[in-house]
Amino acid sequence: MSRSYRHAPDEIGRPRPKRTENGDVFRCRHCRQEIGRDAPGTAHRNHCPLCLWSVHVDDRPGDRSAGCDGGMEPIAIWVRPLGEWSIVHRCGTCHAVRVNRVAGDDSEFALLSLAARPMAQPPFPLARLPRGR
Repeated sequence: MSRSYRHAPDEIGRPRPKRTENGDVFRCRHCRQEIGRDAPGTAHRNHCPLCLWSVHVDDRPGDRSAGCDGGMEPIAIWVRPLGEWSIVHRCGTCHAVRVNRVAGDDSEFALLSLAARPMAQPPFPLARLPRGR
């Protein structure tokens, strides 16, 4: 059975973006969701707002000059000095690390999960921590 998702909500209740003649929609390579190119709070959509993955296409934001085209995994959250959150991505192909601003429509759950990852998966055994007094 063929289903049209053009105007139907996605799995988390967000309306799906409308496909236009200009190609204002792309499909995320990681989660396969259709994503609108407009990103609230930033001039360049540089990652999927649902899974936070990106593609290594820029050397500088918006220049589309990187020749790598590898998948950029979100590996951390960085909080800038004035409190703005950014996502740290690492390319799975060339291992370049880039920082991208959080967009206004990014999944809060995905952002908090990424921010909490170091506490959930510490780089040392928790048994080595001293017990409280």
